[in-house]
Amino acid sequence: MDAIDPTRVFLKDVRRIVIKVGTAVVTRDDGRLALGRLGALCEQIQALNSEGFEVILVSSGAVGAGRQRLRYRKLINSSFADLQKPQAELDGKACAAVGQNGLMALYDTLFSQLDVTSAQLLVTDNDFRSPEFRKQLTETVDSLLSLKVIPVFNENDSISTRRAPYEDSSGIFWDNDSLAALLALELKADLLVLLSDVDGLYSGPPSDPQSKLIYTYIKEKLENTITFGDKSRLGRGGMTAKVKAAVYASQAGIPVVITSGFAGDNIIKVLRGEHIGTLFHRDAHTFVPSGELNAREMTVAARESSRLLQAMPAEERSKILLAIADALEANEKIIIHENEDDVAAALDEGYGSSLVNRLLLKPGKVSSLANAIRVLANMEEPIGQVLKRTELSDGFILEKMSSPLGVLLVIFESRPEALVQIASLAIRTGNGLLLKGGKEAKRSNAILHKIITSCIPETVGKGLIGLVTSREEIPELLKLDDVIDLVIPRGSNELVYQIKSLTKIPVLGHADGICHVYVDKSADMEKAKNIVLDAKTDYPAACNAMETLLVHQDLMENGGVSELLIELQTKGVSINGGPRACSLLNLPAAPSFHHEYSSLTCTIEIVDDVHAAIDHIHKHGSAHTDCIVTEDPEVADIFLHQVDSAAVFHNASTRFSDGFRFGLGAEVGISTSRIHARGPVGVEGLLTTRWIARGNGHVVDNDKGVVYTHKDLTQQGKKTCSSMTSNGPLNGEPRARASLIK
Repeated sequence: MDAIDPTRVFLKDVRRIVIKVGTAVVTRDDGRLALGRLGALCEQIQALNSEGFEVILVSSGAVGAGRQRLRYRKLINSSFADLQKPQAELDGKACAAVGQNGLMALYDTLFSQLDVTSAQLLVTDNDFRSPEFRKQLTETVDSLLSLKVIPVFNENDSISTRRAPYEDSSGIFWDNDSLAALLALELKADLLVLLSDVDGLYSGPPSDPQSKLIYTYIKEKLENTITFGDKSRLGRGGMTAKVKAAVYASQAGIPVVITSGFAGDNIIKVLRGEHIGTLFHRDAHTFVPSGELNAREMTVAARESSRLLQAMPAEERSKILLAIADALEANEKIIIHENEDDVAAALDEGYGSSLVNRLLLKPGKVSSLANAIRVLANMEEPIGQVLKRTELSDGFILEKMSSPLGVLLVIFESRPEALVQIASLAIRTGNGLLLKGGKEAKRSNAILHKIITSCIPETVGKGLIGLVTSREEIPELLKLDDVIDLVIPRGSNELVYQIKSLTKIPVLGHADGICHVYVDKSADMEKAKNIVLDAKTDYPAACNAMETLLVHQDLMENGGVSELLIELQTKGVSINGGPRACSLLNLPAAPSFHHEYSSLTCTIEIVDDVHAAIDHIHKHGSAHTDCIVTEDPEVADIFLHQVDSAAVFHNASTRFSDGFRFGLGAEVGISTSRIHARGPVGVEGLLTTRWIARGNGHVVDNDKGVVYTHKDLTQQGKKTCSSMTSNGPLNGEPRARASLIK
């Protein structure tokens, strides 16, 4: 599904830009001018001006600013008795005259600080009735722009003769939004940007959580479907006026973007082609293929399909997984072909070796993935497991059952096998799924998604697993906290931190994989060498690879450190040192103890004992996976019980920290969080719980008629919801109803 990138359509030849800034952006809630936002606006205009763009500014805010100043003036000139009387509304034209003076003075000051000259142009509706005026206007603006002067337009409200502009059908423009659109046409602008106090046009009032941001306005599709909220807080227009102006200008051939003026760089982002705000374009209907689902529609489809999946008998869900495993092996050649194309493209783009290694599907990988899916298919049914069964009162039974989370959004980089693992886990646990892979793996992801969804029966629907192909959809998806239940980012530190900062949806994952191996003085050195080599070299790009080697100080004296260094260097590992190791071993300094190399490089440091090693791990580690190599069981127990990481090993490589190796069948990721799931996250990590109660007319009635027994029946009555309902209804309800999450 290849949608046209609308930014490429209209940004190609943009030179002259009209920017309209609304009253809600220019002023604060108390009516005073918003100096910070105005300063950011002027800085953006200065940057565009210096890059050769011709910028025309249409600014509202004069009436609001003037009203605030006149209220203050009236207050200090009033007696106490005057203030007790009903206060008449200030004359709007007087407010406009006073405010325009202050507003323009501020623009002049701000632009002067940036070494930019501005000019004021006040116009009225009647002016545009004169052909001579229009001709002179164009000549004046062209002259100013040729001198790199910024024309600042505003309607001259102080002398306007219109009393009810919105009811005046003879008007040429009705507010500064329609003025901006008119000027864009008159002055032959290439782009019109309307700055608002919201991110763009929403399907309903922005305060309504059900409303969604519309990135591209398609007139034929949306004209009569949008519900507008209140008009502008201070100005005359609001979003209704902006949409009318945008439609008017765009249908005349001038692209329009409505975006937030509260962000300090949105104009620059629009000109860079970033997908923000709402685009209006005459050819918008050609940008988005018919039938393409938007972010919310895709998410709702995943939830609806997940409920149908949960309603299926357990053996039918297992059959889906087995069919996927067979289909992967049957299509191995085409999968490898698409993956080879991705790898070739990544090499051409100059991507680093660690990313290319993660991207590559090595020989046998497809078969390995298929076998892992078969393990999942043959696992005990995870949905509807009775975790606790309690008799609350005679004839009143309460059960705590395992249940799917709902809809998962998984954002991952590079590794195409992650798509297979995550999709199979979602099916096993009855969850809906949205997947966003890295662009470097787009061919691999597309073919894997196609193969997997082809195995999902029509009774469930292919919408169960959605593949997000555009990076621009991610911000919108991250706002859907009412329909997405968990976000799982798998990738770089930057990706994880960025996702966490952009969403209110719970995020499960880890930002860093700073894994340690501590070699104690009592270690068997043959074991130590094998474990250290495996932890570092088996797959250096993995998050469970060793990044820091800690060694007991006594190993400096008996040659143990030298043995370890020789083994690592023989395998091509570059070694950096901490302060102590640098001075003793003459090594280059590590960039930081909290550094994830993801390559054949590691850090070594000398520590006094196991307690110093634990302190180092707690100070510099990421609570992912840490290992001790020792033959002293007491020291091992200290390490295992005191290191506060998701996985802690004794005499075993950190590379074992993996869902498949843990027997989980597959993993959706590794979590360093302490809430919900920790370590490799398999089936259990994608489940939550719910309560099922079966009574016989029981009522609370202030607890007068209830005799609570609270008898634990877990062991004697443990059985799954699936086994109770596979052959018929549960307590009079259809099985599908019994297994819904919400």
